[in-house]
Amino acid sequence: METRAGDPGAFAHFDLDRVDSPAFVVDAAKLRANCQMLADIRDAAGIKVLAALKAFSMWSVAPIIGEYLDGVCTSGLWEARLASEFYDGEIATYSAAYKPDELEEICRLSDHVIFNSPGQMQRAALILEQGRATGGDFDVGLRLNPQVPTGEVPRYDPSSPGSRLGFPIDQLTEEHMEGVEGIHFHNLCEQDFEPLLRTWDKVFDAIEPYFGQLKWINMGGGHHITRADYQREELVEFLRDAKEDTGAEIYLEPGEAVALDAGILVGTILDTGTNEVPVAITDISATCHMPDVIEAPYRPAMLHEKPGEAPVRLGGPSCLAGDVIGDYSLPVPAEPGQRIAFLDQAHYSMVKTNTFNGVQLPSIWLWDSETDQLEMVKEFGYETFRDRLS
Repeated sequence: METRAGDPGAFAHFDLDRVDSPAFVVDAAKLRANCQMLADIRDAAGIKVLAALKAFSMWSVAPIIGEYLDGVCTSGLWEARLASEFYDGEIATYSAAYKPDELEEICRLSDHVIFNSPGQMQRAALILEQGRATGGDFDVGLRLNPQVPTGEVPRYDPSSPGSRLGFPIDQLTEEHMEGVEGIHFHNLCEQDFEPLLRTWDKVFDAIEPYFGQLKWINMGGGHHITRADYQREELVEFLRDAKEDTGAEIYLEPGEAVALDAGILVGTILDTGTNEVPVAITDISATCHMPDVIEAPYRPAMLHEKPGEAPVRLGGPSCLAGDVIGDYSLPVPAEPGQRIAFLDQAHYSMVKTNTFNGVQLPSIWLWDSETDQLEMVKEFGYETFRDRLS
């Protein structure tokens, strides 16, 4: 999988030795710029934009997101709790399946409760009724699967054959839409405007009979709106037309676009050697710190990489043979103690970290490239590893 993110921006001038290792460093100024761009799209199109916590849930920067966007979308009870504690604005919650004993609180915390299937929604009818009777003010939505594959990697494509995400659009009937106040579809992953247009062509035909019924239509995330070459003018025109055609409030819920190119992962070379190719062990682990490198797979961009130089295979300290980040032409000598950094690591990497093998979690730093203010937000010790076990 190729990513078109990886613009170093202000990180091109950041001294990696200012933080410990490994460490995530997030640029508040870049976050503001991304959110401002999303707010400009929102205002020009007359829609609402929510930040997807599943991609980036660094709640210490919630005030920045709340200053620009309309709220957040969450993926279950714990994210909904986090949203209610730290974030301003609306909360839209979708989960592939809700536990009945958690749904009551989700209804209390959320403005939109979105179900994965009509069957789930019907089984939850009593809980929804009780939630509203006790003062809950939430809309009920249904996620549709457009059955329009657009992704490069099937495991990241919600429309892959056999997908469990969303109700298949070709099965939708009038009976299924009883009590549905909003429609949700999420069909993109790091993509441009054209796949959204292709998806909407299919969704529009299926939901057109219900335009008078629907309060809102949520077009999900995966929109790479803040990338430099995204077709923003075309998006604004499309969103205006969709709002006019449907008579519904239109929502987007970008995740990556909020934190795109806003963070780096700093690490240190620990050891080097040769096994047919030059190899270096770092304190950054693909499996523990950047799981998408293995899952996608993809090759994250390196800060100041020097193309043309002899590549070195970089891997983490874990015992997993496949804990390999990739082959890189290093900007520093391949020697123990040298610092390196990978670009565009604020989203998904931070939320997916784990402590397999007892590998240390990266600390989290907040830097403002406009003021050069730098602070450690969070560090993790042995206790973090110990307390997850028993």
